[in-house]
Amino acid sequence: MTSYLTRADLRVATPIVEFAEASLTGAGRDVDAFWAGVSALVHDLVPRNEELLRRRDELQQQIDDYHRAHPGRPDPDSYRAFLTEIGYLVPVPEGVSVTTTDVDPEIATMAGPQLVVPLLNARFALNAANARWGSLYDALYGTDAIDRSDDLAPGREFNLARAAAVVSFGRDLLDEIAPLTQGSHRDATAYRVDDGGLVVDTAAGEVRLADADRFVGRTGDADAPSSVLLVHHGLHAEILVDREGRIGRTDAAGVQDILLESAVTAILDLEDSVAAVDGEDKALGYRNWRGFMDGTLTESVTKDGSTFTRALAADRTYRTADGSEVTLPGRAVLFVRNVGHLMRTDALLDRDGAPVFEGILDAVMTALGALPELEGPNAGRNSRTGSMYIVKPKMHGPEEVAFAAELFARVEELLGLPARTLKFGIMDEERRTSANLAASIAAGRDRVVFINTGFLDRTGDEIHTSLHAGPFLPKAAIKAQPFMQAYEDRNVAIGLASGLDGRAQIGKGMWAEPDLMHDMLEKKIAHPLSGASTAWVPSPTAATLHALHYHRVDPFAIRESLPPVDDSALDRLLVPPLAEPEALTPEVVAAELDNNVQSLLGYVVRWIDQGIGVSKVPDIHGVGLMEDRATLRISSQLLANWLQHGVITEEQIDDSLRRLAAVVDEQNAGDPNYEPLVVAEGARPGIAFQAARRLIVEGAAQPSGYTEPLLHGMRREKKAEQAAR
Repeated sequence: MTSYLTRADLRVATPIVEFAEASLTGAGRDVDAFWAGVSALVHDLVPRNEELLRRRDELQQQIDDYHRAHPGRPDPDSYRAFLTEIGYLVPVPEGVSVTTTDVDPEIATMAGPQLVVPLLNARFALNAANARWGSLYDALYGTDAIDRSDDLAPGREFNLARAAAVVSFGRDLLDEIAPLTQGSHRDATAYRVDDGGLVVDTAAGEVRLADADRFVGRTGDADAPSSVLLVHHGLHAEILVDREGRIGRTDAAGVQDILLESAVTAILDLEDSVAAVDGEDKALGYRNWRGFMDGTLTESVTKDGSTFTRALAADRTYRTADGSEVTLPGRAVLFVRNVGHLMRTDALLDRDGAPVFEGILDAVMTALGALPELEGPNAGRNSRTGSMYIVKPKMHGPEEVAFAAELFARVEELLGLPARTLKFGIMDEERRTSANLAASIAAGRDRVVFINTGFLDRTGDEIHTSLHAGPFLPKAAIKAQPFMQAYEDRNVAIGLASGLDGRAQIGKGMWAEPDLMHDMLEKKIAHPLSGASTAWVPSPTAATLHALHYHRVDPFAIRESLPPVDDSALDRLLVPPLAEPEALTPEVVAAELDNNVQSLLGYVVRWIDQGIGVSKVPDIHGVGLMEDRATLRISSQLLANWLQHGVITEEQIDDSLRRLAAVVDEQNAGDPNYEPLVVAEGARPGIAFQAARRLIVEGAAQPSGYTEPLLHGMRREKKAEQAAR
């Protein structure tokens, strides 16, 4: 049962009050003035938020009616005219020019991986913040990035043949990013530094870098450095030398490892990867965020039988060739992802006792938590330009972007921050935003620091928006349809035309198969080749491996040769990826039904029962896939679409749920906290099973196809059940 305290004319969950007032006291802010300001902000902006959601519903109803009257793929001209008439498509503004200032180079001018991690899990979040630097050797040895067959299989004991393959890969990388005047880094017997920079000793004599500027600095003695720092395409690589190490003692030059600058930015998430449903959950996220901003967050970790404390990494200092010092950040530059405009939270109740929109609460509390980093002795730990970076997801079109910008301006006023301290990233993941991207960027032109294609939510929204047009293709086929390529191409082209180059990130979505790093190395290079300066990865290891792509491709150079995207791309963007009737054979339908039910059950049971917001869920073939609410939205909306059009029946859904529940139970048998989905015959299924079913059979009625309303309600029900035990 949530307890409340009265502040101004608001009722505030006690954990939120405790977080806020401790933060206010530490920042020297007046507590009563703060709550009075929150009250004014809430009463001014809640009605505006409500109106935006009504507008969403009106537009969706009109689109539903259109598709009912014109089933199948719509005629492009008439459909575009219809969307323009109802105001779904708005005029493209002329001369959009982003004016955001005071943006850190990691966001504005550097290209590299971006980690996304649940903020409620302090251990994961600390790992992400510290993933600015990662071991290439560990990333290669521990994953399938290096062949695992025959003599290269990892095994129980350390495999010297596999280690040799890793070292060989590393030498190839050094030859690529820091070539020598002659020969190869394979020939190195020692690295040292003199007034002219890096010297590489070989059996044939000393050689130098072909480009002396690739050398940045060293640690240790110049004649026998402990490390050598290089730079290429704006990213750093550090050669670690340890002639006593397990690898170094077998290496002619004593090279123990190569560290790569990896996750230059990270998103600490309060949205799709968390299960935060009440004031207690939200306060935990806010406290963790403040711990990053003041540098105090730590976590006790037990690994391999030993316990240690994990904290934020320190910055890294090197000595240059001329003897001066250069210091590089030890941590990723952090964004915090607030929730979107849809959900309300009872962590904050207005004067009438109604829950306030969660996005408003997030904006206030995350900005409050950032004060130690924006002013005072800890200023600059995260942003050296005095900015706070917020990811704002699931916005529908320019009106909602403008509302977010106004919300952040009001929060700055509330906390006495300079105007435009709060910068935000626009997630280009809802079709109404994609179709009106230039206008959406214009609505936040003085605050926008990234646009990012979230193809997972984009697919879920595509299905829901055109739910009544006809049956959709299976999930894997949807991603290959023309609308998706048009979406990705327009995101980069419109971002560049709007002046984001040199001011903001242009990003791409998540690699959702965390165990398939060989495939990632082959495929994810497409993101920098598209001109995107960042792309999401699911782990620090994946960040280190994805960093290789930014050494091989400079996306800023690629941008100069990108072909233009003409207006016909909008027509392709608006074509729903419907299936031809003959494509949905009984075999295809049965397999797709089971595949989606499997992922639904595997994800939802952890979300509802344990509050785990992001999971590596084995699919029906046993391949671990990263599942969060965005992937859940696709699965639930696809099956809701098929149910709507008679491709599947409720009986088939129930049969699949019963069969796959046993499979999911078996996959989770090793988890001592797991509660089985399968219950005794005649017993009522548990809350998690009910949630998975409702997400399908009630999916067509969910606002924009989002899963949050059902999940939040049923998670709260489960927490109450657990508390009553």
